Amino acid sequence: MQVYVEKPKCTGCAHCFDVCPVAVFEMKDRSSPDANKDVAPEDQQWKGSTDQNLVQKWSGVQDGHRHFDEKFENGSGGLSVAVSGEACILCQACLVECEGECIVITDDSSNEYRSIYK
Repeated sequence: MQVYVEKPKCTGCAHCFDVCPVAVFEMKDRSSPDANKDVAPEDQQWKGSTDQNLVQKWSGVQDGHRHFDEKFENGSGGLSVAVSGEACILCQACLVECEGECIVITDDSSNEYRSIYK
């Protein structure tokens, strides 16, 4: 199993981190040297800028989660990083909870699954 986060789309909501039963995801500060520790392709790695359409959509939302903050504090903010993709059991909980629709899972048969926010 291969899992990665499309970093320019990550809002930092931490829903994936909260719901994953096998701890695939860790939240990292956006300035962390480990922000690109997963297998995201080069064009989906964190390079310091967020998809502006997502910023417009989520920056004013008051849902108890911090969006687009530099640091992971108090349960949200920062970036999600799929540090243990091989542990994924394809339960798909992260795929329906991801606000940024930025999680990509490829199973052992090369089937690709993408997050679609509920």
